[in-house]
Amino acid sequence: MKFSLTILMLCAAITSHAQDKLKVKVSDAKTHEPLELVIISSNNNWLGSTDDVGGATVTLPAGPNKLHISLTGYESMDTTVQANGAGELSIFLKSTDNDLEEVTVLASTRNNESIENSPSKVEVLGLEEMKEEAAIKPGNIGSILGDVSGVQVQQSSATSGNSNVRIQGLGGKYTQILRDGMPLYDGFSGGFGIMTIPPLDLKQIELIKGSASTLYGGGAIGGLINLISKRPTFKQELDALVNYTSLKEGNVNVYAARRNDKIGYNIFAGYTNQQAVDVNKDGLSDVPQFNTFVVHPRIFFYPSTHTIISVGYNGSFDDRKGGDMQVLQNKQDNIHQYFEANQTQRNTGEYFVEHYFDSVKLTVKGNLSNFNRDVQTNTYSVNGRQLSFYNEASVFVPVRKNDFVGGVNVTGDNYKTSFPDTAHLQSFSNTTVGAFGQFDAHIKKTTIETGIRFDVHNRYGLFVLPRIALFHRFSDVWAVRGGFGMGYKTPNPLVPQNIDYSVLQLEPIGADLKPEISYGYNAEVNFKKKWGETSLFINQAFFLTDIYQPILFNQATDGMVTLANASGPVVSRGFDTYAKLDINDWELYFGYTFTDARYTYLPVNNFIPLTPKNRGACIVAKQFSKKFRAGIEGSYVGAQYRYDATMTPGYFFMAAMVQYNIGEHISIVLNAENILDYRMSRVESLYTGSIANPQFKPLWAPIDGRVINLSLRWKL
Repeated sequence: MKFSLTILMLCAAITSHAQDKLKVKVSDAKTHEPLELVIISSNNNWLGSTDDVGGATVTLPAGPNKLHISLTGYESMDTTVQANGAGELSIFLKSTDNDLEEVTVLASTRNNESIENSPSKVEVLGLEEMKEEAAIKPGNIGSILGDVSGVQVQQSSATSGNSNVRIQGLGGKYTQILRDGMPLYDGFSGGFGIMTIPPLDLKQIELIKGSASTLYGGGAIGGLINLISKRPTFKQELDALVNYTSLKEGNVNVYAARRNDKIGYNIFAGYTNQQAVDVNKDGLSDVPQFNTFVVHPRIFFYPSTHTIISVGYNGSFDDRKGGDMQVLQNKQDNIHQYFEANQTQRNTGEYFVEHYFDSVKLTVKGNLSNFNRDVQTNTYSVNGRQLSFYNEASVFVPVRKNDFVGGVNVTGDNYKTSFPDTAHLQSFSNTTVGAFGQFDAHIKKTTIETGIRFDVHNRYGLFVLPRIALFHRFSDVWAVRGGFGMGYKTPNPLVPQNIDYSVLQLEPIGADLKPEISYGYNAEVNFKKKWGETSLFINQAFFLTDIYQPILFNQATDGMVTLANASGPVVSRGFDTYAKLDINDWELYFGYTFTDARYTYLPVNNFIPLTPKNRGACIVAKQFSKKFRAGIEGSYVGAQYRYDATMTPGYFFMAAMVQYNIGEHISIVLNAENILDYRMSRVESLYTGSIANPQFKPLWAPIDGRVINLSLRWKL
């Protein structure tokens, strides 16, 4: 890709010295977002590199100086600066042929690579998508993740509303969810994870489909979701939003941030109130009642232009109850007694330090999280807690046109059942020490990425995970990308499943249980072209994942669940087709995913249940003016196999949104989801048995029906 560089320089002569200070600021020309790790040199001598706000201060001898400015993914540039005193240099990088998508710098690849040129297939939901989703679904990110092709948000409980994320047809336990590159939502602590993460608190969401275990350790077999938090800028930010829906949900969210030369802060606070709703009038709640409060303050220190230190706290408190509507209305009797109440608390302390040594970036980061979940039903009570920790030190080293990333990390969790002491699974723990390295070689129009990870698990020993990926650009129109990586998943009875199991149903894992090992492959072809005000982007991707020694959850007639290795692999293969067409102020998107996911050890009916083979979506949006924008979405979810090998019908889903801006600070959004009001309960009952003791079926379609929301947002 060819890039052009637009430069605006303002120099103010203050005093004359043998050496002068020059402040350099590098930003993206389209978004004005700062660009990090831009290398500034003169006559092959390193002068400095930009920090996370795109700034650097370099020392120059008096007189003319030739500067060489370079960043992976951008064309290097040489310019001459007359240094006769203190001055400022503002640089804007502009893409001449990347009109289809912004130059987004990735955090998940660890190498500061742009999304356009990364050998790793990464999909980014950027700041604009986060702003839009904050007005449509302000309570959590479940909806926007479900809109991504190849990603399925699987509701695992009709009573509590708990859900997990599946990628490329594989179970939720194979999806690793990170917050700023650190795991938070694994094992027992994965409960209600994505249901308590508001989009207003995020800068972007990065998704890697397929194995990413080399970069982030075991668990990322199906894929990885990295939630990137916002950071403060020199401009005061204040963003407040209120929302209400036809399903009796109300939200209030506030975000504020600012920094100066030495200190900065940002804080998010959000509250959600949901009343119980029986959509299908069967006497049981389809939407539970709950109250959720989330708070996320962080403080940033800038002791020098080369160092950033941040400490923060993330707290999430959720209290929900579902079941018989008469019980929820305090009108229980001898028949109407069923309910399930969940109280969860997640308290997380986090930190990171970033320091720039010449062109080398050192990052040290970590977190300590305590997750507590208390479950009360009409028949049992159980309380469990999990303490999780993560610490990492890594370096990023650009070497001419190449890049190296290396680091070490230690991660672990410790689960205990606090009550009752009769639970078979009383405790469970993991500790893993890892070391990883990744090297990117840029050879003309080709980038080759190689990596390897060594993990040592306290119970299962050494894992060696190699990875290789390649990106090649044939021209400004055509490009290809491909890769291979290994992954693993150690046995854990507390991982998310398509069906929620109580801790009281889980047996401890056996000594002969083996970890799961995966081999993931991906390849894709990209096409993009621009004709005047019209542009077209097409991506055709293929994927294949083989999981050996897959772990099965086997439920006995008494309801107890044991884990065992299957005799053959789980195989998921398929392809994604994505197209985007821009015509003036019109935007058209089309996506289709074909997934063939199977338990190969079964002789017949070996399709993975609740996995549609065919999924398609189409979105049309138009910016009518600076004040008014509207869009409509239609999608199709194909037939799925139930657990009894019968087939569900396919169904259509529609949504629409209009946004109107009042001045520069206020916006109003009216949104409608599931306009056709398709529900699983229109096809079959959601449970078997009696209302006194309902046995819920696995969910394969929405159960909450049509929902309309109106939000009001004020931004400074």
